[in-house]
Amino acid sequence: MYLADATLPGPDGAALAHPPRTLPDPGLAGRLGTARPTVWAGRAITFSLLVAVLWQLRQLDPHQVLADVPASPLFWLVFAASYAAAPVADWIIFRRLWRIPAEGLVALTRKFVGNELLVGYIGEAYFYTWARARANLTSAPFGAIKDVAILSALVGNAVTLAMLAAAFPALRIVHLGLGGPAFLISIGVTLTSSLAMMFFRKQLFGLARKDLWFVAFVHFGRLALKTWLAALMWHIVLPGQPLELWVLLSALRLLLSRLPLLPNKDLVFAGLSVLLMGHDAQIATMMAMIASLTVAAHVVVGLALTGFDIARGDKA
Repeated sequence: MYLADATLPGPDGAALAHPPRTLPDPGLAGRLGTARPTVWAGRAITFSLLVAVLWQLRQLDPHQVLADVPASPLFWLVFAASYAAAPVADWIIFRRLWRIPAEGLVALTRKFVGNELLVGYIGEAYFYTWARARANLTSAPFGAIKDVAILSALVGNAVTLAMLAAAFPALRIVHLGLGGPAFLISIGVTLTSSLAMMFFRKQLFGLARKDLWFVAFVHFGRLALKTWLAALMWHIVLPGQPLELWVLLSALRLLLSRLPLLPNKDLVFAGLSVLLMGHDAQIATMMAMIASLTVAAHVVVGLALTGFDIARGDKA
């Protein structure tokens, strides 16, 4: 903001022109005032991620992790695609909402790893600090990040309920406690939370309706893709069964993982494995191998990202 050209009388009475003098921009001052807490919050989350990565690293045995991994390049390709599905889906969403550049994929990958290694939604907190540090993207990132997170939960609940309705006859055959109080409460929590989000959608969501539908579509596509890729990985490791059965088992595993308050999920899944495949021991070994490999991937990616931040001196 500039003052108007001011004039003062000189010794001979002539006016002396003074150049315009700048004053602080109150809007800029406000942004600078909120920048430092955002920077420190981003650094704190990065440091927490580094601690979590080092903690996981000390518990990993690389030789044991790789001992049962198949040598097939196709397995590694499918595993990489499955691992990248979540951050890439987020990037597609925020590319539409904010025109986020390619470098945003790095921040969204850190968001994914943070949620996996630390606590749920710590990744969203980090991504918020990242977006706040880049005013050219958006002036109010919180609303969009909130809407995307809520829609992720809502789409997941909707898929869970739909799969439950389709798979319930098969689940009852297993006779592993399904239908008991914990199972019914899990269904009630999932249904109630979904209905509440739909009922208060006008108060919860700030994005335009077409953007909300786009976000929901991407979340659904991510769930479907990860389910299919998991089945393909299992089929590569244990090729004795048709791929269609692995897809069904992967969908049922997704269903069980999303039901809250349900005890003995591993036992129920083992029962389903016996029902569909007939060899639960091999499946349990395979699941343990892929779980360990996923943690190892989190460690490698987390170390790479935090090392990149430290070397670059990134503010957020």
